[in-house]
Amino acid sequence: MTDFVTDEVRSRLIEGVHAAGREVISIYERDFNIETKDDRSPLTEADMASHHALVELLESLTPEVPILSEESAEIPYAKRTAWQRYWLIDPLDGTKEFIKKNGEFTLNVALIEAGVPVFGIVHAPVLEATWVGQQGQGAWKKESGGALQPIQVRRLPDPEQEAWQVVGSRSHGSKEFEAFRAGLPAHECVSMGSSLKLCLVAEGKADLYPRLAPTSEWDTAAAQAVVTAAGGQVLNAHTLEPLRCNQQESVLNPFFIVCGQRDERWESALKASL
Repeated sequence: MTDFVTDEVRSRLIEGVHAAGREVISIYERDFNIETKDDRSPLTEADMASHHALVELLESLTPEVPILSEESAEIPYAKRTAWQRYWLIDPLDGTKEFIKKNGEFTLNVALIEAGVPVFGIVHAPVLEATWVGQQGQGAWKKESGGALQPIQVRRLPDPEQEAWQVVGSRSHGSKEFEAFRAGLPAHECVSMGSSLKLCLVAEGKADLYPRLAPTSEWDTAAAQAVVTAAGGQVLNAHTLEPLRCNQQESVLNPFFIVCGQRDERWESALKASL
């Protein structure tokens, strides 16, 4: 399945995403226009510049594979349902963080096969960090000027010896999230923007990321591929089944939780919070 993404294609994808990231940074470092979309979310020049760069990249490398982007025209489910394989991209995840200029935004590119994110790139231009995951191959992190380094989730520690690390959204809190935390054993909580939160779990710097607020499939698919390739899971908060893409007309995700491993202690806290 993921033999489709050869080593050469993976390298060219990473290079292309980095190039799109440089375009985004050039806008980030100056004054830029901000519009408001129909759903009242912000849209900047950088969202569209990244969208065009990533679509051009994917069309040049894999012209036969359809593309769904947050910033593309709406594609009806009647058409999408026939897609066995497609690219799912969020050209700029964390637009609010981009506008705040705190650096916590990413470019996300995922390959979906039969509803499963099997390959993903998450690139944080300001942090000069890139996370890559490929089903059956592994997960890696690349920092400025360095090579891809393998990453994996960490084993959940004994909370009496070491506090669990829980990560939450910087811009989208919820009462369910606070209720979840209230049911956990000893833990520390860090707030962060965009899909960086999933990447922290993938590289073993965080143990849990409960997302008990709305997201869309393009927000999470690339990082889900990284998490699962690193040995973790991204699970529907109600069913504890893996998140899947393109299963319905809506591209909204259910509430979910990202973890290294399942554990009865956090599962019972999650159940009580919903």
